[in-house]
Amino acid sequence: MSVKYLNNQGEVYEDEYVLEVARHTTSHILAMAVKRLYQDAKLAIGPAIDSGFYYDFDNVSLKQEDLEKLEAEMKKIIKENLKMSTFSLPRAEAIALMKERGEDYKVELIEDLPEEERLTFYQMGDFIDLCTGPHMLYLKSVGHFKLLSLTGAYWRGNEKNKMLTRIYGTAFAKSEEIEEFLKQREEAKLRDHRKIGKDLKLFMTHELVGSGLPLWLPNGSVIRRCLERYIVDKEVSLGYQHVYTPSLANVELYKTSGHWDHYKEDMFPVMKMDNEELVLRPMNCPHHMLIFKNELHSYRDLPIRIGELAHDFRWEDSGAVCGLERVRAMCQNDAHLFVRPDQIKSEFGNVVRLILDVYQDFGFENYTFRLSLRDKENKEKYYDNDEMWDRAENELRTILKELNLDFYEAEGEAAFYGPKLDVQIKTALGHDVTVSTCQLDFLLPERFDLSYVDENGEKVRPVVLHRAIFGTLDRFTAFLIEETKGAFPFYLSPVQVKILPISEQEVEFAQGLQQEWTQKGFRVEVDDSNEKIGYKIRVAQLSKVPYMIILGKKELESKTLSIRERNGNKMEGISVEEFSKKLEEKRYELKTK
Repeated sequence: MSVKYLNNQGEVYEDEYVLEVARHTTSHILAMAVKRLYQDAKLAIGPAIDSGFYYDFDNVSLKQEDLEKLEAEMKKIIKENLKMSTFSLPRAEAIALMKERGEDYKVELIEDLPEEERLTFYQMGDFIDLCTGPHMLYLKSVGHFKLLSLTGAYWRGNEKNKMLTRIYGTAFAKSEEIEEFLKQREEAKLRDHRKIGKDLKLFMTHELVGSGLPLWLPNGSVIRRCLERYIVDKEVSLGYQHVYTPSLANVELYKTSGHWDHYKEDMFPVMKMDNEELVLRPMNCPHHMLIFKNELHSYRDLPIRIGELAHDFRWEDSGAVCGLERVRAMCQNDAHLFVRPDQIKSEFGNVVRLILDVYQDFGFENYTFRLSLRDKENKEKYYDNDEMWDRAENELRTILKELNLDFYEAEGEAAFYGPKLDVQIKTALGHDVTVSTCQLDFLLPERFDLSYVDENGEKVRPVVLHRAIFGTLDRFTAFLIEETKGAFPFYLSPVQVKILPISEQEVEFAQGLQQEWTQKGFRVEVDDSNEKIGYKIRVAQLSKVPYMIILGKKELESKTLSIRERNGNKMEGISVEEFSKKLEEKRYELKTK
């Protein structure tokens, strides 16, 4: 549908419905509604965001139930179909206008803008807001909207500033799009790994431990341990050599690697001990560089693949930490491959094949490959060597084409030392997340003066591939929780079989089965409580156990099993031998769907 828009030059133009502009316009309608209902409220900022829009306010006290009243006022404003207008003012007049209207936050914004900045305002009725636009010319064009939630937000995102009231909302062209969005939000609540993690007793947090430092409970530890065994066994079979390295190091290590210059703001503070300055490590590559350098290597030794399940520490902002998804202490499924230049393509291809093999095991299908490059306009984020960057990016681009990978390019997503391949997986909620990565690095071998002896007896530099298949075990587990809603594949299920005797007479039979299957490596529990069988079944269902075995008088006499599967299927009169065979078939099942 064609819509009329107004830019900050006062020009009216027609275009198709632009969702971002509609949402930004709706945020202004929200601000106008707040000012009508709460005249003393002060305006902060109100941008459009990926999921809709928000607006921050001060000097107003709101509850969730007030959103309905605000929505009604917004609909009233839209029905008036006010026409948007725009004007600009010199700096002094703009400040005077905002002071006159009591908008202290707008005054601060203006004062912080460059002197040469053109100051524009948009007006609808008696409502005026500082904004660069564009906006829809007529308010009826915004389509359909919904106010979603209230939260607190620091002014300008700085925790040293005042806490403001933030109202979130969304807008779409059609009402059915709003309904679908709200349905997805409800689905997101059901899949929230923090709630599921609490319900299934997978992990916990506690203020005495600290923000972003989750504690893995026994059930969650089973999942993590199984993931660790799976990936280490897979890597060892492919010639990886696993190591253990310390979780801290001398600051000089990171100055040598270059991380100190490019990454120190994301690291924990330095600890001064005796004559050393130590820091918790944010990544493992410097340690692995020194392991390679520990002995002389021939060209025949390469490739050398050093892997580690390594504990790393990063100072995430307190507002960003989230369950297992974003933490301050993490475990990386990390590895560094030291290769000759003529081995780059084959080893990179091997990493891609490993990624695809793992994804096939887990049943992942909806993923894409992204070539992450540096932002040439923002070079301070990256090591300053144009020749090295051009070489690395071109080499990686050529390899991806030769491997016939369908990929897209993204500037500004590279590591500070080199470009990388990121595998982007579409989650059950439609989010695009990075799981696996493989990075090409010519820099760190240079910084650490690494070498091997070539066929001519000369010392030459190796090239390093940095790669992570799971990324961090923490984030990967959070991803699996949300993908499965806690109904984990058999191999990862904390409890794989729950035996539910109806009465005391079946307990001994149940314990015998538990002992038999436990000795074969399965995780089996017996619920021998005095609760009724219906209650026991309900508890097992809420725990999302793959198999529930109900033992009553009939099963005890016939020595057969009545089985309920997590998906609702039922099996009667199954022999112990037959079910044992089924468990063996399921032992390594990793498919998430």
